Amino acid sequence: MTKDSYFEQVYDVVRCVPPGRVTTYGAIASFLTLGSARMAGWALNHCHGMLDVPAHRVVNRKGELSGRNHFNPPSSMQERLEDEGVKVENDQVVEFKELLWNPADHF
Repeated sequence: MTKDSYFEQVYDVVRCVPPGRVTTYGAIASFLTLGSARMAGWALNHCHGMLDVPAHRVVNRKGELSGRNHFNPPSSMQERLEDEGVKVENDQVVEFKELLWNPADHF
């Protein structure tokens, strides 16, 4: 598998995350049964400018906005989530477990 095809698989999963919900890097990697959470994050770091990939909906396993520094400005990750009704406090999704969307449950 090439880097590009792995990235595309990550992007395809992220495109399915509904507005107002979040998923994790680990859930994506586990669903794809390829790579690791870190690899999924690396793929998402390369999708800037791809408006059809809602990377702001992907957080770490604790619900933290760990990827926020890859957004310009970093506060835009939180702003985009809040625009979709996701409450964020101290760079962490409030009610994370309730909002968690696991791709394995939907395919």
